[in-house]
Amino acid sequence: MSSSAKPHVAVIGLGSMGYGMATSLKRAGLTVTGCDVSADAVARFVADGGKGAKTPAEAARDADIVVSVVVNAAQTEAILFGKEGAAETLAMDAVFISSATMDPDIARRLAKQLEATGRHYLDAPISGGAQRAAQGELTILASGSAAAFAKARPALDAMAAKLYELGDAAGQGAAFKMINQLLAGVHIAAASEAIAFAAKQGLDIRKVYEVITASAGNSWMFENRMPHVLDGDYAPRSAVEIFVKDLGIIQDMARNARFPVPVSAAALQMFLMTAAAGMGRDDDASVARMYAQVTGTKLPGAK
Repeated sequence: MSSSAKPHVAVIGLGSMGYGMATSLKRAGLTVTGCDVSADAVARFVADGGKGAKTPAEAARDADIVVSVVVNAAQTEAILFGKEGAAETLAMDAVFISSATMDPDIARRLAKQLEATGRHYLDAPISGGAQRAAQGELTILASGSAAAFAKARPALDAMAAKLYELGDAAGQGAAFKMINQLLAGVHIAAASEAIAFAAKQGLDIRKVYEVITASAGNSWMFENRMPHVLDGDYAPRSAVEIFVKDLGIIQDMARNARFPVPVSAAALQMFLMTAAAGMGRDDDASVARMYAQVTGTKLPGAK
């Protein structure tokens, strides 16, 4: 560990989740270096009292813990093993915490590749959204060796309200996250279908929201996402493309396992249709807008 009592942490990926995680780590008294492809994001973090780095290799050089908060497996692999990647400079015995949602087989491969160099890999997908990231109250679904957990503990304590330790090898955390994403995607698609169908019936959808959230048909996603539809506000908290990716991973996993997943397959088609209609970067509640466009139904905020 570095000379100070508290470990040095590098956060690579200062998007809405990563930025909140970096500020939570800093608030816990850790020395934090931020790195992002956006120079503006790094400059903002430095202005907030953090340190900045231009490349993953530079960020990892003095780090005991690297937290990778990027979108997918390909970006995670590039951060580790690409040009100026973190694996070039990461100290022996340091830990790499991977927060991206990915196929468990890829998590296992990346862990094996990094562990062969004498460093630790913690498979640690996250759930909870940007607000909970900023509050240090994420749910983290982690798996890895006892040594990886021990090394990562100060960062995990600072970032998580709930830490689930799900196994002693990478891949388990990723698999748990994919089950969550299957349900999350299906619930958003179902909620969007229901609210648009209600609007088509001429119902007051604010009253529909009030009734459903007090009834058995409610879901966390209905309660969380449908206010975006009521307000006609599709600024992305979580984008449609995230579920195109994640439900696509579910299909790949299911096909390999010879396991049928017809409900999540239907949900994937809804997200694909929404992305194809030009809303891929908008909030995932835009599935309701896609239904409205196809059926000539008016929703709040529609031009």
